[in-house]
Amino acid sequence: MTVADNLVAQLESYGVEFVFGTCGHTNIALLDAIGRSSIEFVIARHEQTAAHAADGYARATGKPGVLLMHVGPGMMNAVTGVATAALDSVPLVAISGDIPSYLYGRHPHQEVNLHNDADQAAIYRPFVKRAWQVHRAEDLARFTERAFWTATSGRPGAVLLNVPMDVFSRTLPEQSAPLPVQVTKPGLDAADAERIAAMLAEAERPLIYIGGGLGGSDGRQALTELAEHLDIPVAHSLMAKGALPDRHPLVLGMTGFWGLELTNDYARKADVVLAIATRFAETDASSWNPAYTWSFPPSKLIQIDIDPAEIGRNYPVELGVVADAGLAVVAIRDAVLAKPAASRPTLKEQIGQARNTLFAASAERGRSEDFPLRPERILADVREALPDDAVLVTDVGWNKNGVAQCYPLPEKGRFITPGGASTMGFGPAAALGVQIAQPGKVVVALIGDGGMSAQLPAVPMAVERGLPVIFLVMNNRAHGTISDLQSKFFGRSYGCDFTDPQGQPYSPDFAAFGRACGADGYLVASPEGLGEALRQAIERRRPAVLDVPMVNEPVPTPGHWNITDIYQGVFE
Repeated sequence: MTVADNLVAQLESYGVEFVFGTCGHTNIALLDAIGRSSIEFVIARHEQTAAHAADGYARATGKPGVLLMHVGPGMMNAVTGVATAALDSVPLVAISGDIPSYLYGRHPHQEVNLHNDADQAAIYRPFVKRAWQVHRAEDLARFTERAFWTATSGRPGAVLLNVPMDVFSRTLPEQSAPLPVQVTKPGLDAADAERIAAMLAEAERPLIYIGGGLGGSDGRQALTELAEHLDIPVAHSLMAKGALPDRHPLVLGMTGFWGLELTNDYARKADVVLAIATRFAETDASSWNPAYTWSFPPSKLIQIDIDPAEIGRNYPVELGVVADAGLAVVAIRDAVLAKPAASRPTLKEQIGQARNTLFAASAERGRSEDFPLRPERILADVREALPDDAVLVTDVGWNKNGVAQCYPLPEKGRFITPGGASTMGFGPAAALGVQIAQPGKVVVALIGDGGMSAQLPAVPMAVERGLPVIFLVMNNRAHGTISDLQSKFFGRSYGCDFTDPQGQPYSPDFAAFGRACGADGYLVASPEGLGEALRQAIERRRPAVLDVPMVNEPVPTPGHWNITDIYQGVFE
């Protein structure tokens, strides 16, 4: 039995259904074995596309995405995609072929060899949870088991298995390295749950703050019951949008740069904050400046996270809890329900007024008949056309920040976005993995023209796989968010806008590109054209590219971010 055959059998035993990647001379032995198995290989035309697609699949299913790469330039092309998954705590197992083990250091074809001999795994070590370098065929099965366990246990993340190409073709007796049959997660004991419940019940201005690590319906249901019993407002990070329905009367919305004044003000003055599965990212925490969003102390922080390294990383902690967020919230909920209910009707009225004003103002701007379209008109038409259980996969810019701030996500809807790395090009490719994972759902890649340009290979990949992803390009002929930022602080935009040789705004015809690839293409030419194009694309269930001309308009930023101080010469 070859090592490649053994590895594929091992992947099948772990429940792997899809491997995303590209071919190369270092991995075709493994590809041949995959082709004789139940696993489907999802071929991409670029390694970053494959990595984001595997990431999207993992986010949609909760199962690890599996990525296959070629040596040297192949695995380096995938760096951005794997790092994006790593920084968002997405389980991803990256397998890279490498040069023959017996030619290390001689600089064979495509070896990464300049200052270190044959050390391409070092490129990934700064961001993966672990990188394994296979030296012997006998080690691969054990390393593979460790890779899947590491990627999925504790705080999930990306890992790397680097395999010399000759190892795949070697023979050895069949090996077995099963994953643990049963796995438990660290919970919260009754005494600690009671202590936290008492602190929340006794607080005058308690706040629950949730991050992207609270997954699963049980945890979200427990969070809802906990908040409702004590009438505690809930704020969330960018990554946690949708954990509670946007229209829930206790949802304050995002904190930080894109957060409402009410949200940031309440967070700053809260006396007890229960923070669940969040790393207090810079934009969500107003660059950690206590004058804007969080002020610890005098606020007391209870921080729950599966990763001990996050406890107290950015703020002093009154009570630190290393536990699975879902299990911890269930335990706290049970302890809270034994206490008298609380009521804060005035606060709920304030939240309702602030949130309704936000959504109403956005809806009013979304009624504009201007053309090119205002961004909030695009969001309004998208919300009207999509079914409630549609999945929005965003890129960066208006399509991420604006959606997170003012798009009323339905309770059954899903919002998937690149948080930690904020990667341009994530949206088009990740949507492919989401659609593979959820073939019956309407999946929309809501992206800018910069993001679409960064991942043109996603469109032919959608056609090849028959994936009815809708690529909606919010086309302002610029890296719009940065162009706006530069204009605001430097008085002009330079190097951020796309122009032709005469200096006129320029853009490819993305609809024509879609048609050239075999997808449907819609070039929106009027205010009412977007709604009609969306309805047709949803009905036809084919890959579709919608090119939507949009004005360059800044996302409202009522909060604070230190970069704006730096532009004005303030460096602290």
